[in-house]
Amino acid sequence: MKILHTSDWHLGRSLHGHKRYDEFTAFLDWLVETIHQQNVDVLLIAGDIFDTQTPSNRAQELYYGFLCRMVSSPCQHVIVIAGNHDSPSFLDAPKHLLRALNVHVIGSATQLEDQVVPLKDGDGNTELLVCAVPYLRDREIRISEPGESIDDKELKLIAGIRGHYAQVVQLAHEKSQQGQIPIIAMGHLFTDGGLTIDGDGVRALYMGSLAHVTADIFPSCIRYLALGHLHVPQMVNDSPVMRYSGSPIAMGFGEASQIKSVCLIDLSQDKTGVSLLEVPVFQKLIRFQGDWQEIRSQIHDLSLSDEQIWAEIIVESDEIIGDLREQVDDAVRNTGIDVLKLRITRTGESNLKPLEPKESLDDLDEFQVFQRCMDAKNVPDSQREILLASYLEIVRTHHETDARAE
Repeated sequence: MKILHTSDWHLGRSLHGHKRYDEFTAFLDWLVETIHQQNVDVLLIAGDIFDTQTPSNRAQELYYGFLCRMVSSPCQHVIVIAGNHDSPSFLDAPKHLLRALNVHVIGSATQLEDQVVPLKDGDGNTELLVCAVPYLRDREIRISEPGESIDDKELKLIAGIRGHYAQVVQLAHEKSQQGQIPIIAMGHLFTDGGLTIDGDGVRALYMGSLAHVTADIFPSCIRYLALGHLHVPQMVNDSPVMRYSGSPIAMGFGEASQIKSVCLIDLSQDKTGVSLLEVPVFQKLIRFQGDWQEIRSQIHDLSLSDEQIWAEIIVESDEIIGDLREQVDDAVRNTGIDVLKLRITRTGESNLKPLEPKESLDDLDEFQVFQRCMDAKNVPDSQREILLASYLEIVRTHHETDARAE
């Protein structure tokens, strides 16, 4: 049996105001072609299908159009779980209709039975059990109590996640005919030691250190673990059968040089083989960083090609360059380079005032903004930990509010 694992499509995401639907379309076309070429039997999509809980009509069209194309492909089953960016109720709404197309959608973690998906062959016999665990929201795994400390909350969250996976896998094991039917698992979470890149848009899932749960929460009877949430393709705990597939396209300029891939699993009776299939680059991103003269030379070299490039330019200088924007525009004029972001950083110590263009909200995430606020108010270090933890809980609650639910 051949299984393909992908995640973190983030359909509808833009980059500094630039729509990326052409990239999403090209990726899904490539994925359909790959499923045909590799004769894939099962497709696993491990969360964050959409970038927001209220996806645009065009993003929805891409998603449902892709699922319809699976009907005429070799793929016999598609399993979709919700990520922290997805609306559970939105994904779940058409799940009974999609089930007729052998598309199994698990948006909410409220029903354990729904998270054990038996995949049947042409004769109606179960040949694989999938523990399809969506992103576990705080309220689904922890009961809040008055007077709890931060450590108490974290311990409850860890216990809740561990207990939830244990229950789902135990239910699958009971259905596996004493282990005769193989079990694989899916999840959307942040494991300890996971790699991220600045600017990749990976959102903190929980407060405090719980963002990183240890790999031992996954029972040993699982033949393969397909995870979503982290955008860098990577193994978990150095295990070749526990993996993040990573995002299929670069979500930001920090990922510009990263090789994207999907995971192809060859599952036999006694062996699990895993290989990575490289995803083509559908829109080239480049981050230029350094002295302006060096950057201008690099731009000139690239301008000799017809390649269409989206660029971020980070000029390192302790001097004020008053007409930098004009110089950049002159350098990229009549080329295929589109500068999406421009900023200046200091190379060393300087008594100069902040350089132009000034730092903007686009340069900061929500946690850095809060840190700036605490700095501006001269909040003492002794109070910062509890304030940051409370802030993180507020942000997490906001993100987990299902905008589609009544």
